[in-house]
Amino acid sequence: MTKQLRTSALLLFSFLAAAALVTAVSGLGGGMVGGRTKVKDVKTNKEVQELGRYSVQQFNRMQKKAGKKNGGGYGGDLRFQEVVEAETQVVSGVEYYLKIAAVTAGGVPKTFDAVVVVKPWAHSKELLDFDPSPHTK
Repeated sequence: MTKQLRTSALLLFSFLAAAALVTAVSGLGGGMVGGRTKVKDVKTNKEVQELGRYSVQQFNRMQKKAGKKNGGGYGGDLRFQEVVEAETQVVSGVEYYLKIAAVTAGGVPKTFDAVVVVKPWAHSKELLDFDPSPHTK
């Protein structure tokens, strides 16, 4: 085999391997690498619902740690109800964009937007953001 033919074969193999990797990673989220993908069947998705519960628990912990006795203006701890919408994005791990229904200590229903990053290989999850949703219905 000539040197030029070997180089061409190596380039072709490298291209095919890279294409296979991109296809495999895209299949994890059902969309483009780095793009957001809507989660189907959110209300029955146990992982997504558990991440919503985790987000509310972390928010409540952070409020207590910061010394906010009224739960960040909500009269106390929020109570998780359910995740009503979710999207994922493959980054360094998987970011979950969650729309969470919760109830304030005073019984008022509110909707919050949360971002959680999950790194399965490190057995870790972290709440990155938790704010009142501007699109509350």
